Amino acid sequence: MSGRAKRWLAWAAAAAGAASTLGQVVAEGAVPAGFAYLRDIDPTIAQDIRYAGSDNLVGRPLAGYDAAECVLRRDAAAALQRVQADLATSGLALKVYDCYRPQRAVRAMAQWARDGRAAGLNKRFFPKLEKSALFALGYIASRSRHSTATAVDLTLIGKSPAPVAAFDPAARYASCTAPAAQRAPDDSLDMGTGYDCFDANSHTASTVIGAEPRRLRRVLVAAMARHGFRNYHREWWHFEYAGAAVAPHHDFPIRPPVAKAPSN
Repeated sequence: MSGRAKRWLAWAAAAAGAASTLGQVVAEGAVPAGFAYLRDIDPTIAQDIRYAGSDNLVGRPLAGYDAAECVLRRDAAAALQRVQADLATSGLALKVYDCYRPQRAVRAMAQWARDGRAAGLNKRFFPKLEKSALFALGYIASRSRHSTATAVDLTLIGKSPAPVAAFDPAARYASCTAPAAQRAPDDSLDMGTGYDCFDANSHTASTVIGAEPRRLRRVLVAAMARHGFRNYHREWWHFEYAGAAVAPHHDFPIRPPVAKAPSN
């Protein structure tokens, strides 16, 4: 056997071993090295992981969301903790809607967009568009920065948000561009549209929404930028951690956190 062949076999064995270890770690409910559950970094950041439930444009949990948990690369999670501390001085706080998204979930979303079926009640997420156009218009992509665990979808809440009614998947909520009181229940501040609202009103710099939502968007963008996050101009809720190097896409499922043994 040539030296090149031996080196290739050694590399393949090492890669297989690494993949096996990663699968075992994830199966046990942990996350790979360099990743973290956001609640372990900052439990004060509220979580409303929409793709682990039915309050989303697909209307069901996406593949790979086996737990409603925000997972991020550790450096991005630490930066988000700094944003939370920054906002606290203004009586505001963060709430995350989506963080790491397994590639299998990205594929499931793309398949849904192309399946030819009527959107039904979930038309509220794209009131002026056809479901089949969402992929071509760039609202849904075949590869997502979320799969690198450096992108996050989030909003602002008050320090003590008032409780809201539970989401009813059979209810006919108004479109995501309607007044906040008519949309699906959400304890966040009114940012001018609901989350995942595929509409021009969701463009971060939109001038057709009210003065207060415009102000809150500016507050959110500025606070995130101070700690290394770039906003996607078509979605006021979407930010990418600019401090991260080029990161690979991942497909491990989101599992419930491993229960930690009590310290002595």
